[in-house]
Amino acid sequence: MGGPVLLPVSTADGEALVRLAAETIHAHLFSEPIDGRPPPQPALRRLGSSFVTLERSGALRGCIGTLEPTRPLYRDVIRNALKAMRDPRMDPVEADEWPELLVSVAVLSPSEPLPAKGLAELTRRLRPHVDGLILTAGRRQATFLPAVWEKLPDPVDFVAALLAKGGWAPDRLPPGASVRRYTTAEFR
Repeated sequence: MGGPVLLPVSTADGEALVRLAAETIHAHLFSEPIDGRPPPQPALRRLGSSFVTLERSGALRGCIGTLEPTRPLYRDVIRNALKAMRDPRMDPVEADEWPELLVSVAVLSPSEPLPAKGLAELTRRLRPHVDGLILTAGRRQATFLPAVWEKLPDPVDFVAALLAKGGWAPDRLPPGASVRRYTTAEFR
């Protein structure tokens, strides 16, 4: 199986992952068997972490993923595609939505610590449109993929929204917060 997947992921491997996610969703929606066989590409059999995002007419229909590599990447994509259809924040995806679903897969790099003594330092150190961010404090954790920069291009707004998503005050880091960043290779 080898070590974890490292970015960049080739275009061919990324296209294979999106195809796998779409085929998994289609099979589940139409009660067909899901093909879980290992793919021929060695990179897809390595440990990896991914997010699968589903959109319909520009509206989010599901976004589920894993932050740490714990299974082969192709299995992680299958798992997250199935879970994204039942994202607890919204109604489950239905079969009649299939023709309009946009499926994307983000493959995550290993995360790295991003030490910051406060909110101002954190927002200064962020790389807009590059960094995904993981905030952890106590039992709570929240993340934004780098794709979220498209909707929140200002670092102050990006971090405030992530803090709010995690249930914290949007104007300060919670006590004992741990901050990590990662990058992604995204395929649609």
